[in-house]
Amino acid sequence: MSVNTEPTGPEAQAVAGNAGAAQVPVPPGEAGVMRPVPGGGSVSSVMQSRRRWEFMYFAVRNKKLMLGLVVEAVFVFIAIFGSAIAPYASSKTFTPPGLHPSLNHLFGTTYPFGQDVFSQWLGGVRDSYLVGALGAVSAGVIGLAVGFAAGWRGGWLDELLQLLTNVVVCLPQLVLMIVISAYQTNRSTLFEGVFIGVTGWPWVARAVRAQTFTLKARDFVDMARMSGRRATSIVLKDIAPNMASYIFLVFVLLFASSMLVAVNFDFLGLGPTGTMSIGDMMNLANQWSALQLHVWWWFLPPGAAMTLMVVALLITNVGLDEVFNPKLRQQ
Repeated sequence: MSVNTEPTGPEAQAVAGNAGAAQVPVPPGEAGVMRPVPGGGSVSSVMQSRRRWEFMYFAVRNKKLMLGLVVEAVFVFIAIFGSAIAPYASSKTFTPPGLHPSLNHLFGTTYPFGQDVFSQWLGGVRDSYLVGALGAVSAGVIGLAVGFAAGWRGGWLDELLQLLTNVVVCLPQLVLMIVISAYQTNRSTLFEGVFIGVTGWPWVARAVRAQTFTLKARDFVDMARMSGRRATSIVLKDIAPNMASYIFLVFVLLFASSMLVAVNFDFLGLGPTGTMSIGDMMNLANQWSALQLHVWWWFLPPGAAMTLMVVALLITNVGLDEVFNPKLRQQ
């Protein structure tokens, strides 16, 4: 004896009338009834749209993320338009030197050269962001490539890449920069950013390698292999998207750490030549005893700017982690 499980009556007419529309399964209590997706879109597109709106909903409600983004947006605006709003050329000399902050010189002038601190500060913020971006991109690209290759292939390639990673970890970054500076007297911002990235990627490679090892054992990766897709396609289209939130957080941390390393180099006189960065401003203030002479406006603005830029990035990173992680989301 067979039992007819197909819907009858009005339900059957509703299903037949929407036979050409995309269908979405309804809860178990209504098994057998398929509801059409509004507009005839696919199920995957509807789910992606829901995830985007869900992310935006929790992102806007996260106070840490909003605070970090607002502070960062202010400094990004300064970095982009700083050269246009700078009142003086950073190398121009004024008399008398060591002027207190005023309407003509918002951050005062230096001692003993009488240069406008505000104009130097605007250029220093721009250079810090440029070095941070170069360092983050360089370290991110190298770290992701090494981590994906080691985690996916394994075997002898994994051991070789891990050996390379351990060698780079052992390289003394500061000592290496001192040696390079002794032979290369003309250094650019591009060189500093790339150097920071080339020597700062090992922890990224290790983290991505561990994540790749975990994800490649999942069922969706096995299905992709059975379909005959190439390894590069599987890594880029299946594994990497499942690590998108983690990779985004990694780039934020790389950005902040690159700026801090650049300030350390510049403060020691190992940074780019021919430019005035935040680290250079603090280096000159230290050389000319600004603290002892109570010329606080020379070193306080660049120090406060770097602190705010890095702290805002770290707060943004914490906020993004709370948004991406359902267990940490603020309801």
